[in-house]
Amino acid sequence: MKTMSAKASEVQREWFLVDASDKVLGRLASEIAKILRGKHKPIYTPHVDTGDYIVVINAERVILTGNKENSKVYHRHSGRPGGLKTIPVAEMRKTHPTRIIEKAVGGMMPKGPLGRAMMSKLKVYAGPEQPHQAQSPKPLNF
Repeated sequence: MKTMSAKASEVQREWFLVDASDKVLGRLASEIAKILRGKHKPIYTPHVDTGDYIVVINAERVILTGNKENSKVYHRHSGRPGGLKTIPVAEMRKTHPTRIIEKAVGGMMPKGPLGRAMMSKLKVYAGPEQPHQAQSPKPLNF
């Protein structure tokens, strides 16, 4: 037997639809990250993007367990002295509800060009409408 190493030209991608309403954020993000990386496929190769496309709808209705809704904050820094910005989850949910899932999944992806290419296959929408009906995504249940 020979060890198979996937090539980028051999990868066949599928589209999946995930409804995030009433799902726990961390468990949902880990399953999405697994599919984006391609770890669910037998041809998985760590240095090749073998993952599939994921469309997430109802991102505004995702659940955080425990007291995270009140205590979790997101940080970003401008690089300048005193440039630290902190945004609580409640405010992020009002202004940019899609970023909650994007940041959770992004933290589970590889860092660098390969991880950014994998993250470009993630499409997150706050409500139930999404413009990817032409790809006919298969529904996934976690």
